Amino acid sequence: MNIVPTEIPDVLIIEPKVFGDDRGFFLESFNQKLWEEKTGLNTIFVQDNHSRSGRNVLRGLHYQIQHPQGKLVRVTAGEVFDVAVDMRKNSPTFGKSVSVVLSAENKRQLWVPEGFAHGFLVTSDVAEFLYKTTDYWYPEFERCIVWNDHDLSINWSLLGEPILAKKDAEGQAFCSAELFGS
Repeated sequence: MNIVPTEIPDVLIIEPKVFGDDRGFFLESFNQKLWEEKTGLNTIFVQDNHSRSGRNVLRGLHYQIQHPQGKLVRVTAGEVFDVAVDMRKNSPTFGKSVSVVLSAENKRQLWVPEGFAHGFLVTSDVAEFLYKTTDYWYPEFERCIVWNDHDLSINWSLLGEPILAKKDAEGQAFCSAELFGS
């Protein structure tokens, strides 16, 4: 496992060791001991989620204001443009975002810690997105920042209009969002 730092030190790109030959490949998608050794994090994951979406589906930017979730995300089919936004009011990177392309081909994972909003855009015909979470889903605490908030200035590189769920289309402006550490 290789850890690649991002512009926000708490957000990490994880590159698993891939063993491949003419039969295909093998990789360990998660190993608790190696995770702790390489990241220094003693993270406990309690839930695994799996979604499938078509091209231009944009999900996010989601977070839970209570019971915040850390997420270890990856793509097993297709490709997504993945984004994490720092929602921690007292953080030196507050309001900044990190984006990375995750795909079945590059096999990268992204660690999105608690205190971040998270979203992704499908850039292939279809994508299967898997993620481990550090807490359970509590719909009453879920919040959504509108994907195209002008204060965040995320360059989604969209080709056409995104396909959005109602909650994502009606997301809140970053400037009026509930924050961590408030």
